[in-house]
Amino acid sequence: MVASAIDAPALGSGLGYRPQFRADLFTRRDDVDFIEIIADHYLDASKEKLAELELLGAHFPLVAHGLDLSIGSADGVDSCYFDKVAALIERIDPPWWSEHLCFTRAGGISIGHLASLPFTQEAIDVVARNVEMVRRRIKTPLILENITCVVRIPGGEMDEPEFLWRTLEATGCGWLCDVANMHVNVTNFGADLERDFERWPWDRLVQIHYAGGRERDGLLIDSHDAATSDAVWRLYERVIARAPVKAVILERDEKMPPFGELIDEVARARRALVENGRWR
Repeated sequence: MVASAIDAPALGSGLGYRPQFRADLFTRRDDVDFIEIIADHYLDASKEKLAELELLGAHFPLVAHGLDLSIGSADGVDSCYFDKVAALIERIDPPWWSEHLCFTRAGGISIGHLASLPFTQEAIDVVARNVEMVRRRIKTPLILENITCVVRIPGGEMDEPEFLWRTLEATGCGWLCDVANMHVNVTNFGADLERDFERWPWDRLVQIHYAGGRERDGLLIDSHDAATSDAVWRLYERVIARAPVKAVILERDEKMPPFGELIDEVARARRALVENGRWR
């Protein structure tokens, strides 16, 4: 039987770890329920990075978030990269781990970014085949994250909510709902979130990402370089009220503010969990 992250214990309100705030993090340990590490930062790690990983694991529950598995690649998952990911997951033993529902390699070549999949049954079949291969090696539950799209690939047979729902059904994976990504796509492509809200796969929800971004040339950019916007907070709070969720993570990568401002966002996210009975 496939292990499910949906049955895992709740972790609360956490923070995506970045080395820039390591010292501050340990002065505010009680304000962060758990940490999400970027898996790729520890795949070819120095002794210093491995020591950092051990330190984080000694003080916080950990989950891992991957960047380059390319779960949607038609030519399969890169075996060398995958071996390193498997070793990391075994090392930290998280309740689940996550990757992006996308491809980052094509024809054996890295394309250097998270590329959207076509919304087709063929793409779903590719993801399901790759997930099955991954699952034979890594027994820890895998959850998949919705990404932002720069362009919609022509030839789509369904919209994003249906594609995500069908993919999670086909793979048995849980969902990492990035509410900032959802807001970006809905806004940039003129989708009707009010009409479609119930069509998203809320019964598969395990974890949430939220973050701030910016606008450029009339489009929203998921840049992780600003405080979470009011619009994203409203969507976050709606999702928390709608569906059980195990864990929520603030992502911030650029233009780091004083650490207290990150903690304020983590605390706001936790309050919503508590108010909706998702956390103690």
